[in-house]
This record gives sequence, structure tokens and C-alpha cells, in this order.
Amino acid sequence: MVHRESHRSEHIGWLRAAVLGANDGLISTSSLVVGVAAARPAPGAVFVAALAGLVAGSLSMAAGEFVSVSSQADTESADLARERKELTTSPATERAELIGIYIERGLTPGLAAQVADQLTAHDALATHARDELGIIEATRARPLQAASASAAAFAVGAALPLLLAALWPAGTLTVVIIGSSLVVLALLGGAAARLGGAPVLTAALRVTFWGAVAMGVTDLVGRLFGTVA
Repeated sequence: MVHRESHRSEHIGWLRAAVLGANDGLISTSSLVVGVAAARPAPGAVFVAALAGLVAGSLSMAAGEFVSVSSQADTESADLARERKELTTSPATERAELIGIYIERGLTPGLAAQVADQLTAHDALATHARDELGIIEATRARPLQAASASAAAFAVGAALPLLLAALWPAGTLTVVIIGSSLVVLALLGGAAARLGGAPVLTAALRVTFWGAVAMGVTDLVGRLFGTVA
């Protein structure tokens, strides 16, 4: 029976997109709410701004991830198509390349040739994709998955400031938004670090710091323009 271990790298595509989306949704929408609230707008304007930020941000994240990851997927597909053609037209050359790769990794020439022949007989394209191009199925670019994860995560992150903008009194909204957002950012950063095997405290402090900077700057902008108005 073959035992297949589970590694964190298998989830890096959707995890990266989801964490980025949630952090961006929380930071950008909270900053937007703080900035608009600081300008002392008419009642309801803060909620409308938060809602618009959630919708626009989710669509923007989805579009950005889809375009970016689609470019990666196109490159991978082009490389695989070229490799497939070379396996058909120049099998001896491809075999020599594979043997050379295995020799560089520490195998003797004879064993490298045996490994190359056996793996090629099993699945030539997959072997060359993995060992020559560095493309493996677990980390292949998946545009729709990345776009969906980013949009959904952004909406989840933006939900907190949206709900607070709808339910919390305007007088203390800014303080509550900043405080709650920083706490959630720290939790998100720590959770992402734990899932990825990185230092938890460092990640939490990093995302919390930049979230505080973003909200502080937008609060200042809102106050300046609110004063001018």
C-alpha cells in the first residue's frame, strides 16, 4: 500500500489567494470606512462606501487573480506543448536531457539511464514536466480557483467593517473599526503563518503594522478633506 503524505505546498495556490484576499478586504474596506467617517459625511454614506468597497474590491481581486494566474497557466501550457512536441520529434535528445538531470542530482550514469527509461515508459510528459520544467500537478496554475478564492476571501474580510458601518453608532465607529480590524488582522496573519509553517508572531505583527498604517493614513485624509469641506 502506497502512503501519500500531505504537504503544505499542495495548498499554496488557494491559500495564498485566500489570505491575500481576506487581508486586502479587511484592510482596504476598514481604511475606506475610517477615511469616509473622518470626513463627517451625511448619515448612511459610510455604509454605502463600505458596501461599494466590498463589491468593487471583490470583483477587482477576482479579475486581478484571474488575469495573473491565467498568464502563468498559459506559460505552463505552452511549455508542456513544446515538451510534448520534442518528445515526439527528438526522443533521444529528451532522454539525454533527463539522464543529465538525474546525474546532476547524484545518480550514477547507469542508474540515471534506468530511471529515465522507466519513468519515461510510465509517463514521459509528466516526467519531463516535473523534472525538467518544474511543473507538478499539485501546484499547477488554476485561474478560476484563484479568482474565486480571492473574491470570496475579500468579501469575508470586508464583511466586518461593513457590518460595523451598518450597526455601530457614528460617534465611536472609527475607534471600533480600527481596534477590531487590527485584532482580526493579527489573527489572520497568525493563522496563515501556522498553515504555511512560518513564524506566527512575525506574520501577525507584520500584517497588523501595515493595516494600522493604511487606516491611519486614510483617517488623516478624511479629516483633511472633511475640514476643507
